[in-house]
Amino acid sequence: AWSIERPPGDTAGCTFCHTSAEERCNTCHQRHQFLPAVARHSEQCKACHWGKDHRDWEAYDISIHGVVYQVNKWNPTEFDFSKKLSDADYVGPTCQYCHMRGGHHNVQRLSTVYTSMGMSNADRGAPLWKEKRDTWVSVCDDCHSPRFARENLQAMDEACKDAGLKYTETFKVAENLMLAGMDEPMPKDLAPDWSGQHIWSLKIGAYHDGPEYGGQPGESGEFRMSNCSAVERICFESVGYWQTYIMKGMAHGSWNDATYCDGSFGMDRWLVKAKTFAEEAIRLSEIEKKVGINWVPQEFWKKGDWLDELTGVKIVKEFPGKTIFDLCPEPGWLDTHHAPAEEVESLE
Repeated sequence: AWSIERPPGDTAGCTFCHTSAEERCNTCHQRHQFLPAVARHSEQCKACHWGKDHRDWEAYDISIHGVVYQVNKWNPTEFDFSKKLSDADYVGPTCQYCHMRGGHHNVQRLSTVYTSMGMSNADRGAPLWKEKRDTWVSVCDDCHSPRFARENLQAMDEACKDAGLKYTETFKVAENLMLAGMDEPMPKDLAPDWSGQHIWSLKIGAYHDGPEYGGQPGESGEFRMSNCSAVERICFESVGYWQTYIMKGMAHGSWNDATYCDGSFGMDRWLVKAKTFAEEAIRLSEIEKKVGINWVPQEFWKKGDWLDELTGVKIVKEFPGKTIFDLCPEPGWLDTHHAPAEEVESLE
């Protein structure tokens, strides 16, 4: 959503990877060469899998595994990229060795059991998650003992659990401000979000239901990187950036990344920022009441920074009372949780 609400020039990095790049063989195999040996190098993943909200390359690169790879990758006796992944005898793991085990191209088959970039822990009791965790251990025990792998998986669990407590507290600070009418500007004072609705950006489905959050019961808000209050942006970055650093760092054995490089230390800093913002807002509100100031949001909030040319405002202007969901008779393309029926049939 934070891509859709911005002009194309701002999201070139998003659209490049999430459109053509992820649908083409030569993104990894490289045009004109198309050599499996080329596609087996970790750098092939680097073009897309790095950056603030998906810090995979950085986490791998500065981990123990990444250092082993960087030091030895030119030595064919340590990394023989001519061999198939299933036959590889690498001195350390590459991205492909763990995530595309045996040459399997469904990378998510061996993904972690965490959802939403580490924002929420998956149900530990579901058989699917136990299977994924056991599979993870089976990959690690190519080089390590199963006990070692499970201990590191538990360490990631604990790190993500601590991070979850911090982001929950950060969100609660923002929620209390919003319910008290001090999260300025409020959703009604802003340009509509990309769907044409005025819903609090942190209203995540049933977690924040009720008319005071905007929208209908069960409807979700959309994270905003712009055209929102400062405390909402702090919450977005706490989850989208710092908690992601923690999860990605622990998953790849990059403990420094999970701690110092805007991981847990970054989350601490953003929690303090949210609390400081809230205290200042409360004090300012009390002063305004005493002196009789009735604050009115500036007009630029309603326009949003260049948002007047994007989908939300366009829908409100041209289709009053409608949202993008009303205008899409078959909104399956908006549903990221289910594949189209035809696709499911072809797979079966």
